[in-house]
Amino acid sequence: MKKEAKLINKVKRLIRRLNVPRYLHYYGPKIYEFYEHLVALIIMAFCRLSYRRTKKLLDLLGIRCPSKSALQYTMKRMPFWLWNKALELTSGINHNIIALDGTGFSVINPSYHYLRRIDGKLPKKYIKLSASFDTKLKKWCSSKIRVIPRHDMKDAQLLLKDIQAKKIVADKAYDAEKLHKYCAEHNIEVHIPLKNYGEAEHYMWSCRRKAAKHFRLRTYHRRELIESGFSSLKRKFGSGVNSKTARTIRAEVNMKMICHNLFSYFI
Repeated sequence: MKKEAKLINKVKRLIRRLNVPRYLHYYGPKIYEFYEHLVALIIMAFCRLSYRRTKKLLDLLGIRCPSKSALQYTMKRMPFWLWNKALELTSGINHNIIALDGTGFSVINPSYHYLRRIDGKLPKKYIKLSASFDTKLKKWCSSKIRVIPRHDMKDAQLLLKDIQAKKIVADKAYDAEKLHKYCAEHNIEVHIPLKNYGEAEHYMWSCRRKAAKHFRLRTYHRRELIESGFSSLKRKFGSGVNSKTARTIRAEVNMKMICHNLFSYFI
């Protein structure tokens, strides 16, 4: 029961800092508070369970838990800004070196076994996750999930918008004048290797070329830690998603990242 109390206290503290209401609805019956919904969803992501099995497990343990449909409704209703704010609060405020990168999550539904039996085509799409990672605290700071994959640079500025970082490290995919200019305006030191093709316009005024003069290889190698973070995230909480709609897919992936931040020192 001590472990359960620690989890509930963590969730209650997080909800207070998020400044969200005690109940999710205004007119409905006030039976379960928002923290009880969130505790059940965190346990579901932590133990890699379905909604129905999560409800069954918590009932067996004697813990109050909303119904299966109520958990599904909560997952679908929570807005995107709430997930990003939760990642920001669980990762800290000030960051020294932030790593940017992207990865993919496979779509588990439908089953590959039955697709082969009916001579169906294997699905080629995947879920694209672009994220920022604190290389010192080993925690996720922000995320952007896309059901239709796009280039990494599309979400670079969005990942840096609400976090305070001194330095960023990323691979050559993020070597763009737009990102270097944004970092220069916000006093962020950039360590990104230059691409091997193309010539820069206005050589003397290019932010890319100015950042290349201060490029440090030792700092850049901190980028490898985000690869370890992706590996840890997938090994602990699964490399695929069970949800089908875009809103619940984003919620499921963000819930895995929040679990990583909350229990990073215990698992």
